[in-house]
Amino acid sequence: MNTSRVLLLAIVGCGLFLTGCQSSEKKDENHKEEKVEENIPDNTLTEAEKEDGWKLLFNGEDPEEHWRGYCKDGFPEKGWTVENSAIKVIGSGAGEAGHGGDIISKKKYRNFELKLEWKVEKGGNSGIFYLAEEQCGEEGEPIWKSAPEMQILDNENHPDARLGENGNRQAGALYDMIPAEPQNANTHGEWNEVRILVYQGTVVHFQNGEKVLEYHLWTDDWKEMVANSKFDDFEGFTDVAKEGYIGLQDHGNDVWFRNIKVKEMTN
Repeated sequence: MNTSRVLLLAIVGCGLFLTGCQSSEKKDENHKEEKVEENIPDNTLTEAEKEDGWKLLFNGEDPEEHWRGYCKDGFPEKGWTVENSAIKVIGSGAGEAGHGGDIISKKKYRNFELKLEWKVEKGGNSGIFYLAEEQCGEEGEPIWKSAPEMQILDNENHPDARLGENGNRQAGALYDMIPAEPQNANTHGEWNEVRILVYQGTVVHFQNGEKVLEYHLWTDDWKEMVANSKFDDFEGFTDVAKEGYIGLQDHGNDVWFRNIKVKEMTN
C-alpha cells in the first residue's frame, strides 16, 4: 500500500471518529437536557407546560393564594398545613369528622385538565372534587352532594375499598359509580399521580400514567348511574354544574397534595 493511500485512509478514519464523537456528544447533551426537564423541583412548571398553558395552583409554600375553605372566606385556620412542600390534611383521629373542612379553588373552571400528586397515611381516605357548587348557610350542603369525586384511598387497608360495587370506591374511581380499570394505585405512603380531563361533559380519569375511566355528564347514561348510586336522593347532583370549583377533601385522615396544576381550555 502506498503512502498516499495510507494517509487518505487515516484522514477518513479520523473524520469518522470525530463525527462519531460529536454525534455521541450531541446525544449526551440531549439526554442531559431531557433529564433536567424531568427532574425539575416539585411545584414548578416545565418550559413545555408553560408554553402549553398550564398554571400552578400551589407553589409549595402558600396554599392561600389559590385555595380557601368551603363556604369560608379564607384558608382554614386548623386542619390543614404545608409539610415538605405539600399541602397536608391533618388527620383528626375521628374518621369523617375532619376538623378543618374541605378546601376549594378560588376560581371556577369549566373545560380544563387538572393534574396533581397525592399520598395517604395507612387506612387513609380523601377525594378530589370538580365542577363543585358552593351551598352555604343554615340549609347548605357539603361539597360531595353537588360534585363528582375522584376517590383517594388506601385500597389495602380502608374498608371502603371493599364496599360499593366492583371496586367503584377504590382509588381513581368516580366515587360509588365507576371503578378505575386498571386499578393501579400505589400503597399508602407512596405518591400517586393523577389527571382529570373535563371537556364539554366528557370526563376522563388518569392514574399513574394510565387512563382508568371515562364518562359523559348530563346524558341518559349519566342519569342512570346517578339513580343507581348513593347520590340519587341529592337534588342537583344529576344536573352537575357546567362550571364549578375544584375541591380537596378533609376526610379526617393524613393526606398530602403536591404539584397541583391546571390548564383551561376554550369551549
